[in-house]
Amino acid sequence: MKKTRFTETQIVSILKEADKGIAVNELCRKHGISDSTYYNWKSKYGGMEASDLRRIKELEQELSQMKRMYSDLALENRALKDLIEKKL
Repeated sequence: MKKTRFTETQIVSILKEADKGIAVNELCRKHGISDSTYYNWKSKYGGMEASDLRRIKELEQELSQMKRMYSDLALENRALKDLIEKKL
């Protein structure tokens, strides 16, 4: 995945500038982004605050940990079932 030049907090601040009434073309020229990039950001981050982004990142990290824990437990469970079946 390509690394972006802008952090999510910077993206939110750029979108807030547009909400204040700056024209999209002018805003894109000022920050060196294309119109399509702006509209992609708007669809993904529109209406969010920086605190919302932090919370989403924390939830994604927690979900990732939970998925790893589940996969470990499922693997262990499958191994125990296989072991029991071999003894019978």
